[in-house]
Order: sequence, then structure tokens, then C-alpha cells
Amino acid sequence: MTVTPFKQFRRSYGFDEVALVPGDVTINPEQTEIDLTFGDAGLDKVTIDIPILASAMDAVVDVDFAVLLSQMGGLGVLHLEGVQTRYENPAAVLAEIARTPKDNITALMQKVYAEPIKDNLVGERVQAIKRAGAVCAAAVVPANTKQLGPLVAEAGGDILVVASTVTTARHRSKSYRGLIFSELAEQVKLPIIVGNCASYGACLELMRTGIHGVLVGVGPGAACTTREVIGVGVPQITATMDCAAAREQYQRESGRYVPVITDGGFRSGGDICKALASGADGVMLGSLFAKAKEAPGHGFHWGMAHPHPALPRGTRIEVGVTSPLKQILRGPTSRTDGSENLVGAIRTAMGVCGAATIREMHQVEMVIAPSITTEGKSYQKAQS
Repeated sequence: MTVTPFKQFRRSYGFDEVALVPGDVTINPEQTEIDLTFGDAGLDKVTIDIPILASAMDAVVDVDFAVLLSQMGGLGVLHLEGVQTRYENPAAVLAEIARTPKDNITALMQKVYAEPIKDNLVGERVQAIKRAGAVCAAAVVPANTKQLGPLVAEAGGDILVVASTVTTARHRSKSYRGLIFSELAEQVKLPIIVGNCASYGACLELMRTGIHGVLVGVGPGAACTTREVIGVGVPQITATMDCAAAREQYQRESGRYVPVITDGGFRSGGDICKALASGADGVMLGSLFAKAKEAPGHGFHWGMAHPHPALPRGTRIEVGVTSPLKQILRGPTSRTDGSENLVGAIRTAMGVCGAATIREMHQVEMVIAPSITTEGKSYQKAQS
């Protein structure tokens, strides 16, 4: 008996399953251009020197970390619904989270994040970053954007990030009128980055609302358990390629170029290079930065969905404290696992592949290579 399939599947790929093909021409890595710009006509454009953002997570970005990363050319995104805006002294709360035993951590998180957000602290944190001369990006969830977004703009913020596990241009709800991104853009007058998404259709619809950047990725982060808890997610290479295809289609329609930022799942510089070749204009890193000596998490990292009162979709993991942020970004490094000198990795890969710009990196040939990280590495595996 022939059975007609109920669903059709397509193969999708993560970082470990693909590799980049060297170019026919190589380029001096120091001659590559890797800056990233957000915004368009009518707005103050924001350009960062390196295509690297730090995740809006309490263990990764505080005011000091945002300032330091900005000074080094990147962009730290401050979580405006975390401990930074719930507590006058967030450092004490972060220290308590770090020292709490594993069996008690979810209950503590739920208690910590039950404290109300203070509107005055939103403005204070943004202003503190700006007073240091740094670029300030701040993140809110869609449900609180109408309340907190204007506060970011009033305090002098540079970029507003609207992020949740999955964000779409169309949201059905009987309880409230959904967030309309075109109206938000008129209200705050800032470049707006929206995420997260993992499909062509959702990405294209988001771009058509007039936003200025899209975060790509559902559940790949080291501290996220969304894929285990609700079964939702698309491997990052495929998700990035699909959203990059939406960006190209939208540019053909409108003439506007909206950057795609691959968010989560990175363990090394090699993963970052693969994301860029898949069509990303930049990347957002969490656990790689949580290891920095300057990170506020004391060697721990946790997902922002961890404290959900009914269905936690994150966990606290120990990543350790390995190196200063400068070493993670630009070296020099004595580590061989690709977790440091991330900027050097990007420039070297671009040079080897013959890509002078990130846009040219999008055209680099890629191959399906599930054995790329293990081929010929038996000694390394045995001795690790």
C-alpha cells in the first residue's frame, strides 16, 4: 500500500554540518572590511567597527560591559527587564545567583525576576552608558515595548531591540492590541532590531514593517532549553540562509537593506565565520562573552526565559572565567579551541575565502560536511 505523507520534510543544517570552501583568490586579512551599520534615511545611523553584538542577558551585559565592548568596536545590548532595572544594586543580586546551589537556582530566579521593573532605572542605565561615550542598545520584550521603548529614546539610547523567543509581524490576541512596528518606529525615532525568528516568511514580514535589523535563532543558545521544552527551533545555518533570502527579496522590493544578525549557538570563531557565509551581517554572542573576566555573571550564564513562573525555558550553566574581553575579541591567545581572537578568525576566514567585505562573504561557497570537525582528529579526540 502506498501511503501519502502527511508532511514533507526538508534537511536543515547546523554549524557542525557545513564548511567553507577556500577562494580562488586570497586577500590580506587586514584589508577586509567588517563594519556593520543599522538605520536608514531619517534616522541617526549607528555603525560598529566589528559585526559582533553581546546578548541581552544579565550574565553577559551590564553598564560596564556595554561600555567596554563599545570601546572595542562591538555592541553590547542591555537587558531592560533584568536585574539592571529591577534593583538599585544589581551586582549583589548577580553574586547571589552565582553562589546559589543548582537545586535551588530556578526558585531563586523566579523570586529575583518577580521584583517589578523601575522606570527610573531604565533611564539611569541608558544614561550611564551614554555618559561613558559608548553606543547604547537596549532590549525589551514585545509586551513591554510600548512602555519602555519611549524611555530608551528619552534617555538618549541609540538602538532599540525588541526580542522574544519568537517575534512575528502579526500576533493574534484577544487581550490587547498587538505591537505595531511601523507605529513604534514613528514613536521612538531610533533604529529598531527585532527578533527572534527562524523562517523566510516571518523574516520578510518583519522587514516589511520598516524595522532596521532582524535577530535569527530560536533555541540554539547554550543556556536556552526552548528546543527541549516546546520542541521549536531550526538549526542556525538553515535559519540564517532562509532569513538572508528574505533580506535579499525585501531589498529587491524596497531598495532597503536590513541586516540579519545570527543570534546564539556559537562556540568558536569558526561558527561565526560560517554564519557570515550563510548570509548573516553580524552575530550575537552569549556564552562566549559570559566567560570574560569583565562579564557580570561570575562565570555563569543563564537564559532570560529561565525565571518564567509557569514554564521555564532556560537554565543556569557554568562557563567559567577564562580571559579578558580584549583577548576574546582580538587576542593574543594561547587557546586552541577557537574561543578567542574572534575578530582575527573573521578576518582570516574572509582572507582565505577571498571576501573583502561581509557582503562578499555571503557569496563564499559552502559544502555539507558533517565530518568537518572530526576528520583526521582522532588524536585530539583521544587526548581531550
